Amino acid sequence: MEFVKCLGHPEEFYNLLRFQMGGRRKVIPKMDQDSLSSSLRTCYKYLNQTSRSFAAVIQALDGEMRHAVCIFYLVLRALDTLEDDMTISVEKKVPLLHNFHSYLYEPDWRFMESKEKDRQVLEDFPTYCHYVAGLVGIGLSRLFSASELEDPLVGEDLERANSMGLFLQKTNIIRDYLEDQREGREFWPQEVWSKYVKKLSDFAKPENIDSAVQCLNELITNTLHHIPDVITYLSRLRNQSVFNFCAIPQVMAIATLAACYNNQQVFKGVVKIRKGQAVTLMMDATNMPAVKAIIYQYMEEIYHRIPNSDPSSGKTRQIISTIRTQNLPNCQLISRSHYSPIYLSFVMLLAALSWQYLSTLSQVTEDYVQTGEH
Repeated sequence: MEFVKCLGHPEEFYNLLRFQMGGRRKVIPKMDQDSLSSSLRTCYKYLNQTSRSFAAVIQALDGEMRHAVCIFYLVLRALDTLEDDMTISVEKKVPLLHNFHSYLYEPDWRFMESKEKDRQVLEDFPTYCHYVAGLVGIGLSRLFSASELEDPLVGEDLERANSMGLFLQKTNIIRDYLEDQREGREFWPQEVWSKYVKKLSDFAKPENIDSAVQCLNELITNTLHHIPDVITYLSRLRNQSVFNFCAIPQVMAIATLAACYNNQQVFKGVVKIRKGQAVTLMMDATNMPAVKAIIYQYMEEIYHRIPNSDPSSGKTRQIISTIRTQNLPNCQLISRSHYSPIYLSFVMLLAALSWQYLSTLSQVTEDYVQTGEH
């Protein structure tokens, strides 16, 4: 199915095929699970269960940094889960949060009192994003510097490290509007949505779709203000595995924002970038010139879709123009298609036939093995 979705995007089709047939290991090397202790294997098992996207880039980090970031992520994920659980009373939750660090040294400690989630309304959007994502960016940056894989400045510049986390968190919150509504969560900032409707849930009503899209565009415009910090932060990184770890989620986020901008589907269903698109971004975002070109490309996509009637149109154009001038002065909108249509069509047909052959061969082999086992 993913290959069918890529038919209108030949370069994505090619990269998806290349990724499936070994290109993945150039970006995300396979980790030797047999060399791990049993406790580390357990950590990576939980990591893969909680976040497949972050699990991939974490496991691509070099040496001991990989294990440190894995454990760092799991601890913060557990803390975030506890903090987000609105079924826990404030009287019980605050002591749990204050003492959480001590539970890390108690192997048998469990929290089993969580029930169905109540509706959560977020009142302080900037502070929330800082604590759940900005501090993660700061903590990771300090790890990178402490390991000496990166310069001390990476861990010392808290503002830009904070922006790295905020850019990802705000993007996820924007994209997940409908899912959060269905789960009884409300993360969109009230100071923004209250200008358009009385209740955040009203955006899901067809009669409010125009107001919903205007609010969406305002939130995306706000999130774009973090891009200059993201570019500065990434420009300072020297270790290749750290660069990939940081750059890949950021380019995925800007692609997601471009997909969501002025898009009514955010309020009707799921908005996701294509798998072929994601694979192409992963394989391309391995150096700073390529990352800048990717950012430039999606900035242009957003810019050309700005409605003149949108209340935030002026601010959206202004921030994109500023990013172009100050952060991407020498970038050009590049196409990843460098081949003639006839040649690409031939290659795609050959690749599709090859993939079908390999898939059939794999299935026959699997059936043969299963038959032998029985």
